[in-house]
Amino acid sequence: MHFSIPETEVRSGENGSTYVIKKEYGNNVVPAFPPKKIFTLTPAEVEQRREQLEKYMQAVRQDPMLGASEMFNSFLRKAQQETQQIPTEEVPLEIYLSKRQKVTVNILTSDQTEDVLEAVASKLDLPDDLAGYFSLFLVREGVDGGLTFVRKLQDFELPYVSVTSLRSSEFYIALRKSYWDTAYDSDVMDNRVGLNLLYTQTVSDIERGWILVNKDQHRQLKSLQEKGSKKEFIRLCQTLKYFGYIQFDPCVTDFPEKGCHAIVSAGNNELNFQVKLPNEQMKEGSFKVTRMRCWRVTSSQVPVANGTASTSPCSSAKCEVKLELAFEYLMSKDRLQWVTITSPQAIMMSICLQSMVDELMVKKSGGSIKKMLRKRPNGSLHRSESQQAVKSPPLLDSPDPDREQIVKLSTKLSSVSLRGISASNSANDVSGNDFHGNYAFEGIGDDDL
Repeated sequence: MHFSIPETEVRSGENGSTYVIKKEYGNNVVPAFPPKKIFTLTPAEVEQRREQLEKYMQAVRQDPMLGASEMFNSFLRKAQQETQQIPTEEVPLEIYLSKRQKVTVNILTSDQTEDVLEAVASKLDLPDDLAGYFSLFLVREGVDGGLTFVRKLQDFELPYVSVTSLRSSEFYIALRKSYWDTAYDSDVMDNRVGLNLLYTQTVSDIERGWILVNKDQHRQLKSLQEKGSKKEFIRLCQTLKYFGYIQFDPCVTDFPEKGCHAIVSAGNNELNFQVKLPNEQMKEGSFKVTRMRCWRVTSSQVPVANGTASTSPCSSAKCEVKLELAFEYLMSKDRLQWVTITSPQAIMMSICLQSMVDELMVKKSGGSIKKMLRKRPNGSLHRSESQQAVKSPPLLDSPDPDREQIVKLSTKLSSVSLRGISASNSANDVSGNDFHGNYAFEGIGDDDL
């Protein structure tokens, strides 16, 4: 789990003194809470304090006992409400199933993610044992209609507070499947509501270009849509490249060389890179999570002046948060290398990697990702008995001619080093010698983040 404190605020207390920190977690916490200073902090000291608090929160969350304690999570929930000064009350909250569909649930402003997910499942008549296959995500819609998955909402988050505190209609909360292994699709598709949700998501991913579809495949899919064959539609999509992947906004990476612009996607237990080199050459490669020894997310304050990077310190220039995801990767036997991605979605990438590892560990132990949501005690907030059906999306539009060029840029790695993207347009364009990590993942865990 990564905590980021992007900004600080100086307030005046009742005695006229200024303060930045309002509450402490307690005196019996390991590691020790960053010490406070008696005198007013300088801008440089405020920035240092911010970094210390980030590291403190990170350390507490990584402790198995403290991180899972109700005291710590209650602190996080209360901090969200107090920071935004939002009282506890009943409110409606819109949850999007796709760009065109949404449901409205009545919740409390103090309800956490699991509570809201339960309310959505109840509204859709989705069985509790299938609700665990889905998660809530904070999403931003760009001016061009493109979607940015900002992050997966965590258990301690208050969804209403998270989305309203952004004070922008660009942000909303979306429901999306949260697993990576397509074998679990069968469990979801056995239920009518689950099938409709998965079908709606798949159509949306095709429309936004996350799943590569050529003209022949598009004709087959449209024919299945016209027949109402949703399961067959999904089965065909499962054979297509990038099915079930989440695509991130353009970012910058230092692999294979510094300053490369890239499109990163997460899925199939890997991070896929489509990289544009400085010489304009396009290359593609995949990094398997099972070959990652560890990874970390770091944040820093970068001075910005007139919309560009500045060399002035943050005390004299406007600053923005710079997020980086770095992972140590087994490139070949006995050779590990750090790969860094600079992206505002670094936290989301880290969450994806951790959920992949968690899913692999559950599967390795013979367990199941199914989970029953806890029931509310009697007398809690009354939920509406009315249920809402998931509507089928309209038929797929004809393929965008501009997308054909991307379809042709679809090859896999045949070795650890990146290679140029060929003009192949095959639906089965997956190299047989694509590297698959068999690196032991005992080294992957919260302690390594």
